[in-house]
Amino acid sequence: MTHRQPPLSKVPQVTALFWVIKVLTTGMGETTSDYLNRRYDPALVVPALGLLFAAALAAQFATRRYVTSVYWFAIVMVSVFGTVVADAVHVVLGVPYAVSTTVFALALAAVFGLWYATERTLSIHSIVTRRRELFYWAAVLVTFALGTAAGDLTATTLHLGYLASGVLFAVVIAVPALAHWRLRMPAVLAFWFAYVTTRPLGASFADWLGVPADRGGVDIGTGPISLILGVLIVGLVALLRAQESRAVLRPAFDTTATELE
Repeated sequence: MTHRQPPLSKVPQVTALFWVIKVLTTGMGETTSDYLNRRYDPALVVPALGLLFAAALAAQFATRRYVTSVYWFAIVMVSVFGTVVADAVHVVLGVPYAVSTTVFALALAAVFGLWYATERTLSIHSIVTRRRELFYWAAVLVTFALGTAAGDLTATTLHLGYLASGVLFAVVIAVPALAHWRLRMPAVLAFWFAYVTTRPLGASFADWLGVPADRGGVDIGTGPISLILGVLIVGLVALLRAQESRAVLRPAFDTTATELE
């Protein structure tokens, strides 16, 4: 008798380490965007990063299953490219953050609406077809752009500053966790609520550490902060890969042990 293997999801399990790496990628995307846009012409930066972004997604789509390093490289490039695009909308086109935040929120609602109408689910545990994977990455890209605009809106337009914005979003990200735990908020809604919030959370604290004191920051520099976050991401992704490898091997060992008894 043969057993058909279930389709393999193309995204990782949601663990505490998943959220830590996700927040770090958002911070790196913010400071890397600031570093590049202040030193090079955005008209050159955006297309160059767009090519890297396309290459990262092509590698992700080329895999038949979730591959830790490929997936997180794609997330990093989505973070950097999505941030650059959102910043360019404001800096180059002069679109106010309040407007871009609204537009990106509507775009995300449209992605979710089309995704649900087509697939009848928004669960990340069901990313097992090419079409669902396309919807997933479209949503991820728009969440980064939305989070970038929202973070800049609170920090600059609303004059909260980067540190206060970081604290604000740290409180906001606790809302879906508590609502899911105490009020039975649907897991899918809680996940995407938290996912969007990670972007302004990580970016606000990264900006606070990187920008000059006259902008309310610690003035470490956006370049050094990007480098530090990059090293942390690489280290934690390696740790995550080791944990995932052990998790895959353990059931196989347990099954073998059962069969031998």
